[in-house]
Amino acid sequence: ASKCQMMEERVNLMHMMKLSIKVLLQSALSLGRSLDADHAPLQQFFVVMEHCLKHGLKVKKSFIGQNKSFFGPLELVEKLCPEASDIATSVRNLPELKTAVGRGRAWLYLALMQKKLADYLKVLIDNKHLLSEFYEPEALMMEEEGMVIVGLLVGLNVLDANLCLKGEDLDSQVGVIDFSLYIKDVQDLDGGKEHERITDVLDQKNYVEELNRHLSCTVGDLQTKIEGLEKTNSKLQEEVCNLLKFLKQNDPRREMLSAATDRICSLQEEQQQLREQNELIREKSEKSVEITKQDTKVELETYKQTRQGLDEMYNDVWKQLKEEKKARLELEKELELQIGMKTEMEIAMKLLEKDTHEKQDTLVALRQQLEEVKAINLQMFHKVQNAESSLQQKNEAITSFEEKTNQVMSSMKQMEERLQHSERARQGAEERSHKLQQELGGRSSALQQQLSQLLEQCSSLEKELKSEKEQRQALQRELQHEKDTSSLLRADLQQVEGLKKELRELQDEKTELQKVCDEQEQALQEMGLHLSQSKLKMEDIKEVNKALKGHTWLKDDEATHCKQCEKEFSISRRKHHCRNCGHIFCNTCSSNELALPSYPKPVRVCDSCHTLLLQRCSSSTGS
Repeated sequence: ASKCQMMEERVNLMHMMKLSIKVLLQSALSLGRSLDADHAPLQQFFVVMEHCLKHGLKVKKSFIGQNKSFFGPLELVEKLCPEASDIATSVRNLPELKTAVGRGRAWLYLALMQKKLADYLKVLIDNKHLLSEFYEPEALMMEEEGMVIVGLLVGLNVLDANLCLKGEDLDSQVGVIDFSLYIKDVQDLDGGKEHERITDVLDQKNYVEELNRHLSCTVGDLQTKIEGLEKTNSKLQEEVCNLLKFLKQNDPRREMLSAATDRICSLQEEQQQLREQNELIREKSEKSVEITKQDTKVELETYKQTRQGLDEMYNDVWKQLKEEKKARLELEKELELQIGMKTEMEIAMKLLEKDTHEKQDTLVALRQQLEEVKAINLQMFHKVQNAESSLQQKNEAITSFEEKTNQVMSSMKQMEERLQHSERARQGAEERSHKLQQELGGRSSALQQQLSQLLEQCSSLEKELKSEKEQRQALQRELQHEKDTSSLLRADLQQVEGLKKELRELQDEKTELQKVCDEQEQALQEMGLHLSQSKLKMEDIKEVNKALKGHTWLKDDEATHCKQCEKEFSISRRKHHCRNCGHIFCNTCSSNELALPSYPKPVRVCDSCHTLLLQRCSSSTGS
């Protein structure tokens, strides 16, 4: 009775754990995956977890009294897993906790915040020989339900729990399960708002994590700098001490005077050099000012000429930039949404893989059961064959016995007829002779003995017939029982076929999800290609702007020879400006025309600029 009660408690606790985890995940997704200590489903989850850990605990007796707390088995995690030592030390160092129950609750809070509660409990369940000191053999942590609960706890790694242990009275809390949370329906929020909240919270979390990383890096750098400064200070102090000792040993005044005179001379020489350098710098600056004035005049003239074309070009470029910025923002939003969808898909894929693994295990168990059923069927088939053969033999024996009984009955009838005939002969012969009566009396006694023997044989044959009928009825009962078992086995086979169909459906769903993931990855690659092309276009525009800003427009008076062929200008060989670089060329060296971004129509360009611009156009089209 106690074992049955423990089994029922295990099943009920496992169902409550499934419900609490389901409600907790649904509420967390609606709130944005971050939970506080005041969240009601989270508190109920800890209460159910506490009941699961207390199930089947052994009572330890001491001088003070009986002790029954679940913090004892949780302390084993520190020995089995060194990563959990931080949790154990922080729990022990909390001054507010005075009982083992409060320490166990604080341990559960910290393990959930680290997202390693499932890992620590799995380590405990894998070492059941250590848990046997704390739990009874029928406890939840010692049975298969413990591994099922560990698998359910893996889903809580998605959540971010922000729990504050200071100020909470964990020792005196009463762990009562509130069933009203699981009876009510959870209200679902709109999908768009929910997704926006989740993305905002995730972005804030990533931003805070990056800030923490940067701060930790800066703190490390500052510490290294402080250590270096401390080392240099210690070295300087040692050098100062050595200098003081040296000055005390020698005459300090003479050495100080000689050093001061040397220092004054060196300072005077440096002052003269600086004056000379200042004069040279002034002369150079005056010359550069004059040159810059002339250059500014030329640049003003060229600027006035090219200002109109540049304004139009800048307006077009700004419009393109705004459009590309808008497109880029839209693409980034789509990327963030797709990343969120991809993470959710990965979580769903993991859950599906777990379900498939569990179903594969059930299939393996069902296959083993099928093999056992097949072996039982073969044994039953052999038994049925043996029973049929024995039935045939017994039927043959019954037929033979029936033939014998018929023969005996026919012989009995013949004997009765003979007796009647003898009696008639006796009545007729009584009068004739007494001698014949004596002979007939001896014969009648012999015949009576034969009749008694025949009657005994008939009774024995009837008993054998009754026993054979009973055996036949028993065999018919066994045949009916075997038919019932075969019908049950057929029903089990039908259930196995249904499970196979479910497996095929799950595999089809998995293939469809993989196709969706592949399509999303292809879309992301195409978006990346579009972004790279837009970046290349922006770089080309920037190069054109740099080229337009860097060139200067030469005056006609300054150029006397062609820049390319270096021939002198005359009345027949006239001067022509290149609209791209601004230099002056002859007609043969600047006979080409091209459409520039600063001019609406094709303009005269020199040969070198013509080849360079054509190469740029070909490279941009090729890319």
